Amino acid sequence: MTDGRSLDLSVVVPAYNEERRLRPTLEAIRDHLHSSQLAWELIVVDDGSGDATADIAREAAARDPRIRLVAAEHNRGKGHALRLGVAASRGARVLLTDADLATPVAELDRLTKELDGAEASAAIGSRAHPEADIAVHQSRVREWLGRMGNRLIRAVAVPGIHDTQCGFKLFDGDKARAAFADARLDGWGIDVEILQYFRRHGWAVAEVPVRWSHQEGSKVGPADYGRVLLELARLKARAASRTNLTLLTLFLLSSVLLYKNLWTDLGSGYLADSGQDQNQWEWFFAVTADNVAHLRDPLFTTLQNYPDGVNLMGNTPMLGLSVPLAPVTLALGPTITWALVLTLGLTATAYAWFRLFAKWVTRDPWAAGLGGAFAAFAPPMISHANAHPNFCVLFMIPLIVDRVLRLCAPAADVRRDGVLLGLFTAYQIFLGEEVLLLASLGILLFALSYALARRDVLRTAWRPLAQGVGVALLVFLPLVAYPLTWQFFGTQSYHSVLHGDSAGNSPLSFLRFSGRALLGDESTADKLALNRTEQNAFYGWPLIALAFAITVRLWRHALVKALAATAVAAAVLSLGQKIRIPYTDVVLPGPWRALAHRPLFESVIEGRVAMICAPALGALLALAVGRLVATGRSEREPSGAAGRGAVGLLSLGRVNRAVGLVAVAVALLPIVPTPLPVDERAPVPAFLADGLWRTYVKPGESVVTVPVPDPAAADALHWQVRAGLGFPLPGGYFNGPWGPDRIGIYGASPRWTSNLLRDVRYGAPVPDIGDAWRAQARADLAYWKAGVVVLPPQDNEDALYRTVSKLLAREGRRVGGVWIWDVGR
Repeated sequence: MTDGRSLDLSVVVPAYNEERRLRPTLEAIRDHLHSSQLAWELIVVDDGSGDATADIAREAAARDPRIRLVAAEHNRGKGHALRLGVAASRGARVLLTDADLATPVAELDRLTKELDGAEASAAIGSRAHPEADIAVHQSRVREWLGRMGNRLIRAVAVPGIHDTQCGFKLFDGDKARAAFADARLDGWGIDVEILQYFRRHGWAVAEVPVRWSHQEGSKVGPADYGRVLLELARLKARAASRTNLTLLTLFLLSSVLLYKNLWTDLGSGYLADSGQDQNQWEWFFAVTADNVAHLRDPLFTTLQNYPDGVNLMGNTPMLGLSVPLAPVTLALGPTITWALVLTLGLTATAYAWFRLFAKWVTRDPWAAGLGGAFAAFAPPMISHANAHPNFCVLFMIPLIVDRVLRLCAPAADVRRDGVLLGLFTAYQIFLGEEVLLLASLGILLFALSYALARRDVLRTAWRPLAQGVGVALLVFLPLVAYPLTWQFFGTQSYHSVLHGDSAGNSPLSFLRFSGRALLGDESTADKLALNRTEQNAFYGWPLIALAFAITVRLWRHALVKALAATAVAAAVLSLGQKIRIPYTDVVLPGPWRALAHRPLFESVIEGRVAMICAPALGALLALAVGRLVATGRSEREPSGAAGRGAVGLLSLGRVNRAVGLVAVAVALLPIVPTPLPVDERAPVPAFLADGLWRTYVKPGESVVTVPVPDPAAADALHWQVRAGLGFPLPGGYFNGPWGPDRIGIYGASPRWTSNLLRDVRYGAPVPDIGDAWRAQARADLAYWKAGVVVLPPQDNEDALYRTVSKLLAREGRRVGGVWIWDVGR
């Protein structure tokens, strides 16, 4: 027998119940190969035949030792037979041919010539090639059905290959053995699976016209093309579902670890860096659930800022989640809803970005998963994850971006994608309007950048995009017309929320690490941000350097240019109206000045624009890592003299790939988020928790806590929730109007008494209170329709007690752990 290491060619013939045709087929192949100068072997794979197929192969092997039989115990299909035969092969090249020799073995010369003269790793026979010679046709119906089936396979699975199912194929031996070892299909679909494997690894496939004759008794029918698609769909679904489920589990685990301190202390845990936002959000969830349970308007309430009330649509109660989660809130409480929204929201956001990147950026799911994880768990998102679910629960944004990208295709389904874009955008209105505004800004920056890089795409994309956006508006506007009208013109509506000229990011904040990053420092980050929930940059210098390197290395790609330009533009805009050059007294005008006083933008904290950088950087990471991984997978140890000369180049490629992956790890490791810290919540005063307030508060009256709750001290909202929302509160933590111009402010419009109590609470001396102060206090209490004034334990409690006693001209009473003054009707 010829030494396997010197074999030029292995011929693999799958056979199932082929006793009638196998003997002449083997003779024809042997005669053709015998006349060549090749060292060859012929492998017959019996796929569990019920006739004499295996006996015929044994007889041939007995006459010629170059013929071998590989027998399967049971019939499992052509794919399984080919996998066995290729695995047993030893040739430098492997020819696959069907037992009916519909393509004559002499056509091997054409395939060999193509493989010798081209940079291809496979040459496949094609009956669909314009130069193919069809000697004997099938029936017209059968031929038409086969042609349609092949076109469908080509469109769905392997674009560019005209005939995937011809059984006559010549492969590089090592690559064939690697591909078939990876294959999973047992049926006809293995041909497509192998071609997909070659394409995925960057191995060129040449399509060669061949002579072909239809053979009577052919086992391949038109229905088999449908089976191929079904097999491929099942394989893809299994592989995708495993990968998707694994990534989803990793995203969920990451979210749970981030909030593990909250989940382990749901009874009294409070996110330490959330300020008063956890109180506010739990109140939003509780009030929405209460409105749903009692069929009240979910867009307005008087439980805060009594009696004026709060325009909930002008705030951020996230009705898109708080309404469907109302049963959870009613059954388990708003703290559970708060924890669920944060944990599952971040998980869903990471998964949504992963799906977007896997579709539009990279074919490698793990690279897309890394990009999705970064987009969801980037430092700005983790900062907002302390307190602002509307800025970290962003799972709808990737869906909106996906629909916009779909609409840019010349063959876009304008009606379907436009309707879905309208529905998705309308739903996002009820999750977070400022996020939608920033996302729209990011999409616009990306679109402009990409259009400059690919003007040919702009010429074909603008029309379907414009039509789709028009359809989306027709769907969007009726759904949001009433809520937005109420928000901007209804009771307690306001025009804008001003944040001053210092809400932009410092340039240094992009290079530093956030307070919650693995290598971050709270004191450093605190100096560069408004507060710990507004650390809107802090990507860190290693990641900025890596993004720069990726951009330079892949600059020729339009996608990279657009992503880089989007990130840079967003970063510059986030610096605000005035850009202070670090370590100098130089102040430059910032481009945000052009938007700062425009409608809608006037309410935006400009530092938040840097959040647009997160998905842009995530896409760059996904693209770069996907290319690194794809390069690694496509490398195989070459054979032959030329292959030995290429070993050094492959080794260098492996080094470069390793360096690249290490660089990604080094850039990301410092900004890995650490679990968010939790403080112990102070207990709710028994006067409120135990319902003692009911004796003093009649319907239509409020509980006035001292001081009146405001954005800096909103514990009273939590007490109100624990009391079953049984009484309203003056003041509170919300956005509402102030003054004749209805400028938006945080909290209620101040009154004399609320200002006095707040000042004393924070250290001001008790003033000399006379009749004018007392009259003002009576007027304010009457305005608030107060039933009882409650002073809970706190700092400066003695000073507050003296102040309230002088204002009301009487001493308080100690009830249920608090001081009270009964001032009701």
